[in-house]
Amino acid sequence: MSSAARSSAPAIVAEGLSKIYKSRSGEVRALDGLDLEVEEGTVLALLGPNGAGKTTTVRILATLLRPDAGRATVLGLDVVTDAQRLRRRIGLSGQYAAVDENLTGRENLWMFGRLYQIASPTARARADELLDQFDLSEAGDRPAKTYSGGMRRRLDLASALIGHPRLLFLDEPTTGLDPRSRIGMWDVIRGLVRQGTTLLLTTQYLEEADALANTIAVVDAGKIIARGTADELKSTVGGERVEVVVHDPAQLGAALRVVSDCCLAEAAVDEHTRRLTAPAAGGATQLVNVIRALDEAGIAIDDVGLRRPTLDDVFLSLTGHAAEQPDAIAATPVAAGRTA
Repeated sequence: MSSAARSSAPAIVAEGLSKIYKSRSGEVRALDGLDLEVEEGTVLALLGPNGAGKTTTVRILATLLRPDAGRATVLGLDVVTDAQRLRRRIGLSGQYAAVDENLTGRENLWMFGRLYQIASPTARARADELLDQFDLSEAGDRPAKTYSGGMRRRLDLASALIGHPRLLFLDEPTTGLDPRSRIGMWDVIRGLVRQGTTLLLTTQYLEEADALANTIAVVDAGKIIARGTADELKSTVGGERVEVVVHDPAQLGAALRVVSDCCLAEAAVDEHTRRLTAPAAGGATQLVNVIRALDEAGIAIDDVGLRRPTLDDVFLSLTGHAAEQPDAIAATPVAAGRTA
């Protein structure tokens, strides 16, 4: 979609979203005043541990769940008061493939088309189009129960697109897929972006957010705690660092002194892996100095290198822990939210 064709208003605006679930042990605050904005024609990844509130956010924005407080608009429509109209303009692929295993791939897509109140001949034509787009044409007349996990996820995503949605919610779309299938799904998602679809993607895979998203929002305890591009978030952790793996554990103390002196900062030590890490303000020059100093001190090393911060570093720096509570709805399969 060209920039001229896009609306000047954000595709998603959420302000102060709150949601509390009641359980036998008390209340679980899944969202705690969450604010969010997604520009049209972009990809935003919600990144966070289980229990952070990612799926709850998606369910509210996709009109499947009412917030206890706050408000949100999607494509200019209120998610509560304009829910019926909004459902015709969005698609949702949930954590679990919402396909009928006893129907063929083609029949599944036709059925979702009819749920969108698309005329039967048009729904059949759209099903053929999507089977071809998702490389499922040869399997289109086989029951979905014969599909591999990757094929089911592609079929589920295809069914979310049956109504030509302007905005698509993808809730952990590659969970459970093998690496090859995950990369294939990434290619499909990139193709949707090139066509101008706005995407909100939730994921626990750091590399997935890094590879697909224009912007990343880190969620923890029901709030957005950081937001920016992957590079912007990585810069908050610090610059490059020298990493050294010492061969002999007995030389770890001596290596620590050498690396700390060369880097003008106390190096961090992981005794289990014999790894030393220190900031490298001087970049490659500092790395060379460390290698030379270790050699002169007679300290043998198994590995040495210069490393930039990763999203793993960002995530651990910001949250510092795995979530204590499982996501309040993660155990409840979400039927792909095509229409009411």
